[in-house]
Amino acid sequence: MNLRSTGFDVIDRRAFIRGAAGLLLLPASLSGAAQPDVFARVSERLPAPDFALEDAEHRLWRLSALRGRVVVVNFWATWCPPCRHELPSLESLHRATASRGAVVLGVNAGESWETVAGYVLGLGPALTFPILMDEKGSALRDWKVKALPATYVLDSEGNIVLRALGGRDFSRPDAIEDVTKLARKS
Repeated sequence: MNLRSTGFDVIDRRAFIRGAAGLLLLPASLSGAAQPDVFARVSERLPAPDFALEDAEHRLWRLSALRGRVVVVNFWATWCPPCRHELPSLESLHRATASRGAVVLGVNAGESWETVAGYVLGLGPALTFPILMDEKGSALRDWKVKALPATYVLDSEGNIVLRALGGRDFSRPDAIEDVTKLARKS
């Protein structure tokens, strides 16, 4: 299914797959190179665009209401192979950092609740962080997301300070430490 058929220009699956093919890297253990950091530092801290999206229980999550906390925002879709691979590691990041006040939010890119619920219920371990629905693609447009997955970490002032574009393993100690350090500062 091409997401353009839903009436908004979010992400064309064919274009995404062509672009994602160029992002595939050999695992560091095979290439002999050191693994790069999970998150890249953002040189200029910019305020994150606000959004108001619902979760599965129809609770409204307003990003600006989380000011004062470190927030990890992950844009994903069920049809995106790297997204499917990294969701369990986002759960690990959530479990490792929630007690320090960090919040992990998964923002689905324009799919139906039925599609998302069916997929999420089949995951193991179960996801305990909120999955938010961006059915009209407004958050993706405001955040200028061009490919999935895309993950951003906001400091306690609501500024984007870290990002990870493409699939990542968020259960890695360096990813957990990056988020934990930010949460300690807030």
